[in-house]
Amino acid sequence: MSTLYLTEQGSKLRKTSQRLLVERGGVTLLDVPAHEIDHILIFGAVQISTQAISFLLSSGIEVSFLSMNGRLKGRLTPVQSKNVFLRLAQYDRYKDEEFKLITARSILEGKMKNQRTLLLRYQRNRPEADFTSDMDTISRSLSQIPHESTISALMGLEGASTRAYYNCYATMLSNFVFEGRNRRPPLDPVNALLSLGYVLIANEMSALMESTGFDPFIGFMHGLRYGRQSLPLDMIEEFRHPVIDGLVQSLTNKESIKEVDFHKESDGAVLLNKESLKRFFSFYEDRMEKSFKRGNSYTSYRKVFREQVDNMRQTVLNRETYQPFLVR
Repeated sequence: MSTLYLTEQGSKLRKTSQRLLVERGGVTLLDVPAHEIDHILIFGAVQISTQAISFLLSSGIEVSFLSMNGRLKGRLTPVQSKNVFLRLAQYDRYKDEEFKLITARSILEGKMKNQRTLLLRYQRNRPEADFTSDMDTISRSLSQIPHESTISALMGLEGASTRAYYNCYATMLSNFVFEGRNRRPPLDPVNALLSLGYVLIANEMSALMESTGFDPFIGFMHGLRYGRQSLPLDMIEEFRHPVIDGLVQSLTNKESIKEVDFHKESDGAVLLNKESLKRFFSFYEDRMEKSFKRGNSYTSYRKVFREQVDNMRQTVLNRETYQPFLVR
């Protein structure tokens, strides 16, 4: 099963029998069996027929609608999970300040440990890289987590740790200049890739959480905000650097993505060109499906996403301590 990315502006998705077709101007651009698809991402001006909508809903295939710069507009989602007991438990846990604090500590501890491990891994192969000062900042932030009694204080530690991490990350990129995170819009190629990647994993996480029965708008670390799906943002914190930052580093350093693959919009946003966007999706899929060893068996990031959603389900139902994914 895989994700179908539709970026051809002016095209239309329709269904015939048990197949999905993408057409433009009477020409068939894609013809794929529906059973091979479990998620569709539509970017920009791509139409979808009512017959296709009905078929996708009945087949349990979710469709996400995004702008060309990767901002989520909305979803076409099959009937939600009937797990009302999970949602009731989630609402109760949200009102439990101690549970939220413990969960936020676990999530941020996982994120900072992954930051430190990834930087140490890079240094082992490049002894000339001096990350001493920034690594000290990350370690201090990590050691302070158990002593903070509010989520806002924890988020302050996360901010300091992440700024230190990105200082080091900038030196890990050999072909692009990166001067720190900027977004909405991204103003340089590296930020364009990072933002797009983060949108993709947040979208995947949100779909998994909804299908499990969670309310994605009720997070434990990210507070309530109108229209924001906070729980998936909680869940992707431990994955941002291993999955997306690692992918961007690999693609740019190996020149799989180059400066010529980007263009600038009138508002200053830097975005991937159409053909480069398609290639990025292919690289992303490879990243998510690539097998790696974890413990005594092999897995993939997509499988780990599912495992961590189930981990959070057990955490919420049983009021346990969440165990984040850690890079080894």
